Amino acid sequence: MGLLKNSLLLQGQLRHATAAAAGVGRRGVATSTEEYMRRNYANNVSEYNTVIGSLVQQRRPYLLRDAYDDMILDGVQPVRDTFHNLIVGTMKGSRMQDAFYFRDQMREMGLQPDVNLYNFLISTCGKCQNSDAAILLLEEMKAHGVKLKGETYICLLNALAATGRTDQVYAIVRDMTAAGLGLNKFCYAGLITAFKNKTPTSEDTTAKILEFVQQSKGWQYVERVANDSAENIMMNVSEEELYNLPTAEYAHRRGFIFKQLTIYHVAVHACADLRSKETLEALLDMLTKDGFTNDAFIVMHAVRCYLRCGDIDSAVKMFEEFSSSKPTPAELYVKLAEGAMIGYTPRGMQLAQETLEKMTKRNLFLNPKMGTDLLLAASGEKTGGYTTANYIWDLLQARKIIPALPAVEAYHKGLKEREIPSDDPRLLNVAHTLDNLQLRFGPRRNTHSQP
Repeated sequence: MGLLKNSLLLQGQLRHATAAAAGVGRRGVATSTEEYMRRNYANNVSEYNTVIGSLVQQRRPYLLRDAYDDMILDGVQPVRDTFHNLIVGTMKGSRMQDAFYFRDQMREMGLQPDVNLYNFLISTCGKCQNSDAAILLLEEMKAHGVKLKGETYICLLNALAATGRTDQVYAIVRDMTAAGLGLNKFCYAGLITAFKNKTPTSEDTTAKILEFVQQSKGWQYVERVANDSAENIMMNVSEEELYNLPTAEYAHRRGFIFKQLTIYHVAVHACADLRSKETLEALLDMLTKDGFTNDAFIVMHAVRCYLRCGDIDSAVKMFEEFSSSKPTPAELYVKLAEGAMIGYTPRGMQLAQETLEKMTKRNLFLNPKMGTDLLLAASGEKTGGYTTANYIWDLLQARKIIPALPAVEAYHKGLKEREIPSDDPRLLNVAHTLDNLQLRFGPRRNTHSQP
């Protein structure tokens, strides 16, 4: 428990940072046993695995290289589980360069990546929208005699879909068919994503989305042995995250998504990205005819679609129908408020603030990510009293939440563009916060892998 507590208190600084502050340099410099113990947070491979696992759980992938370097400098030999943890962490953080570095380190130590590790690497390529690297990994698997599983094909399909490579996506589908594998809902999700991302967008794009939704109703379960997903469960990787679905961050949220609606989730999300209100309404009609009701994710992105199409009335109606009958998560309020600010119209800005006030009255609060997104959006308002941006800032201050640097920079810039005295308390507070953030996020070791 002490070790886990130490790892949770790292706060973005591992042993090298403490050493630098003490003026003792890197570990190659002789130090006293007492100072070594003070700076040491792990002593063997089991303890290092615990620290790495904690960093992965906390979503701090930018510290994994530092932890690994300390491990090597300690003379602790990584094992296969160590590399699995490291590569899963880089996948979750979309850090492809670090992922390939750990793969190379693994090989240097005589450990050959297995099929599950390749799945994580391919998924990382998809998250980073680098389909060429995913293809190279496929060739590498074949060269080393690593047998592909059903999951591998789907990882490849979705990695290629991320860059709109429809021709190569269809090639993967043909390979799956030749291998005796049927298409499941994640394959159809990949096909929808591929056409959404294909450029230039054509009239055929939205027709294909509706076609794949219809075809998916007869999907066949991809054959696989029982332990195919055991590695993913053990590493706390959901199928939605492995295949880079837009529902990945909500997969573990009870009641937020109905997993039987995966195809509709991806399709509605695509409609919002494509600003296609007509396709959205056709999908909602299909969903109703299939006997399903909207979940929070579908409503959230239907609202986003309407707002991106400039239809505030339909967005508000969709939101109110859902919120009047079901528990409404904070994310849905945030999506309505954020979308309402598009174009910074007086009505939209008023709706955004009223929505956030309703959310607060229901004892729902912003987290750092939601607060950052909203403040960044509100700070773009060039005219008006800046009341929405100020309200969002005050909400975050009340919860002692510091937004990310880009949002604070944008908010500070917006304040300075207005006729505000230089000694105004709000302006001074924001300027002080901005200075602290700029100092805090200075260069670290392994700066090439910073977020």
